[in-house]
Amino acid sequence: MRVVTFGFQTWGRRTLQALLDSRHEVVLSVTHPASESSYKAIWNDSVEDLARAHGIPVHLTERADTETIDLVKRAEPDVIVVNSWYTWMPAELYAMPPHGTLNLHDSLLPKFTGFSPVLWALISGAAETGLTVHRMDENLDTGDILIQKSLPIGPEDTGTELVLAGLDLIPAAVHEALDALENGTAVWRPQDMAERTYFHKRADIDSRVDWSWDATDLERFVRALSAPYPRAYSFYRGERVEILAARVSDFPVGGTPGRVVVLDGQASVVSGPHAFRGGNRALNITAVRTADGAEPPVAEFFARGGYLTDQP
Repeated sequence: MRVVTFGFQTWGRRTLQALLDSRHEVVLSVTHPASESSYKAIWNDSVEDLARAHGIPVHLTERADTETIDLVKRAEPDVIVVNSWYTWMPAELYAMPPHGTLNLHDSLLPKFTGFSPVLWALISGAAETGLTVHRMDENLDTGDILIQKSLPIGPEDTGTELVLAGLDLIPAAVHEALDALENGTAVWRPQDMAERTYFHKRADIDSRVDWSWDATDLERFVRALSAPYPRAYSFYRGERVEILAARVSDFPVGGTPGRVVVLDGQASVVSGPHAFRGGNRALNITAVRTADGAEPPVAEFFARGGYLTDQP
């Protein structure tokens, strides 16, 4: 089949590579220009470079405008395949090919529609994440499902590890989806919109620790925000401090949320609802990084006690 791709960053590149490794012909690659914005600069392997290396025509654009639609029409695709495309696509475009448009989304739809689904899945305590290939329609991540691949979330998995594992699901999912379309064996499953969840784009404030959360939730939060993502942070004595690693304490520590106590050689931070009752586990911080890039011994750094706070 003749395929047009819309994709960006590492997700788009992995999808293009999967198509190059298939028997199908990629006739046009549409991608965004390189960006220095905080999240677009993460996982920024170039779709453009890969396409040009294989002699595939490339169209660079921020949005699917009139020129884009005309180029796709002249390419005469049997199907459009999309992964990591940041802007709206009109029905004139996604309904153009005989097989429509397939979108790849790194969650098990209808759960975790929207943005940064892998991070939000880990933060929320979900048992699994994965990859969905679905038909694009007029709404965000709501079209009928063709292929799903699941990925369990382990008790020590980081956000980075889960993203990398999810990227590895792309080739098989792409090949199965296109084979089903070509062979006429595709079975489409409508999404149950009553089960849909949506998560917004992440911003700097979304990496700030809320010490009213339970320590189990906070430990997942720290694991989710692993490099290269912006790390979990709080403020200690007026200085922004990144929390690089943590674990749940072995016994409850009560008091006021955010209070740091160095106990048995460990820095324990009081956390959770109704902390004054003394029934909550604390978050033991095991690695920090200061604003100047230093990573001091944790017990030494917090030796003066005090509080971790929302503001300097």
